[in-house]
Amino acid sequence: MAAIKAVHVSDIPKLDHIPDSTTASTLYSTFFSSFTGNNSRTNKFHVIGHRGSGMNMLQSPDSRMKSIKENSIMSFNAASKFPIDFVEFDVQVTSDGCPVIFHDNFIVTRENGSIYEKRVTELTLAELLCYGPQRDVEKLGKPLLRKIKDGRIFNWNVEQDDSICTLQEAFQNVNTSLGFNIELKFDDHVVYQEEELTCVLQAILQVVAKYANERPIIFSTFQPDAAELINKLQNTYAVYFLTNGGCEVYSDVRRNSLEEAMKLCLRNGFQGIVSEVKGIFKNPGMVTKIKEANLSLLSYGQLK
Repeated sequence: MAAIKAVHVSDIPKLDHIPDSTTASTLYSTFFSSFTGNNSRTNKFHVIGHRGSGMNMLQSPDSRMKSIKENSIMSFNAASKFPIDFVEFDVQVTSDGCPVIFHDNFIVTRENGSIYEKRVTELTLAELLCYGPQRDVEKLGKPLLRKIKDGRIFNWNVEQDDSICTLQEAFQNVNTSLGFNIELKFDDHVVYQEEELTCVLQAILQVVAKYANERPIIFSTFQPDAAELINKLQNTYAVYFLTNGGCEVYSDVRRNSLEEAMKLCLRNGFQGIVSEVKGIFKNPGMVTKIKEANLSLLSYGQLK
């Protein structure tokens, strides 16, 4: 099996033409033949910019992890200058029904010397946009902090900052040649009812229907029920199921292995799987099975 390496967007070579060698061909055909939207499969090595030109890891010694604010118009357009096909970003819906682009489930802020967390989906759009850099340069936004998995909190300081944006603004202001991998973001610790999921997904689909035009779109999500619903609510764009391939264990068995991910995809007619790369290396035999099932397999993550 060919080696996989996670790279920063600035390290990406030109990948439109894969070298004619056994190793390159294996890497190409096994992992990265993927769907571009509008019901067509293409034999092309696809590269997707994670959260734009890269995620922010504020604790990282790599300065590029703190270069541009993730999930922002600035980050998406910066990524478009590299030879990539899509940018991936996380979409949630505010309490007043507006799809916004933001990764974390909670806004973390400082008020009167104390740290507060506020759930993104419980804020109105106007309330959410008060955090971080403001579009009106004369206004000062509320502090925007970042809480990482181990509980540490960092000032969300990056070299090039940008304001929180809506999904509509991304369609209107990002280079039209760039495809969008829209991750449907839900909280792992919340049990969602079908009515709630449907309401959220319909709000997102309304924006996509109005503003996507010819832009390639793929949907992805870790939430199995949301994946099934988005596939039923539309038949224009491909749906990918996100999984960490068994690197973590969840109460929902559909999330716990590549085998279960493949079953879910085949049962619902999804285009393929997006797996944590460590999950692929834990179970490399699944690569052949997924390929034989005529599913695409994309990867994300770091090997360290």
